[in-house]
This record gives sequence, structure tokens and C-alpha cells, in this order.
Amino acid sequence: MTELEEYQRARDRVQEVKGFYAHVVMFLVANVALVILNLATLEKNDGVIWFIWPLIGWGVVLVVHAISVFGIGRFLGRDWEQRHIQQELDRRHKNTRV
Repeated sequence: MTELEEYQRARDRVQEVKGFYAHVVMFLVANVALVILNLATLEKNDGVIWFIWPLIGWGVVLVVHAISVFGIGRFLGRDWEQRHIQQELDRRHKNTRV
């Protein structure tokens, strides 16, 4: 791998992490606003607590995003992906020789 390719991969990785952190900030800001809105209008809504539903839904999406960026340990993490890419390349290279 050339120095330029290494730089590009490192830059891409930093962009992935940066995008995740931006997602976390938006999650927090939006959900705090929804909690405040829900609690401020609680009497008008007959005491219905609804902010929990978007919090749960968006929370699941945030967890999936975290897993896609950071992986979940050895299972489906970055190393796992790289190993399987290399295995696939090796398999294809081996099949072209035969």
C-alpha cells in the first residue's frame, strides 16, 4: 500500500468517526428538545409521554451506526472485514492460476 493510499484510508476512517460523533450530537440535541416539548405540553396531551418512542427508534439507529463504525470486537469488526477481504482476494487469485 502506498503512502497516499494509507493517508486516504486514514482520512476516510477519521471521516467515519467524525460522522458518528456528529450523529451523537444531533441525537442528543434533538431528543433533549423532544423531551422538553413533551413535558411542556404534558397537560394538553392528557399526560401522554411520547418522547420515548423516537428516543428508542433513533437510539437503535445510533447503535447500528456505532457498530458500523467501530465494529463489535472480533465479530464483524474492522479486522474481521480486512481478513475476509484478503481471503476473498487470495481465493480469487488462486482460482485464476488453475
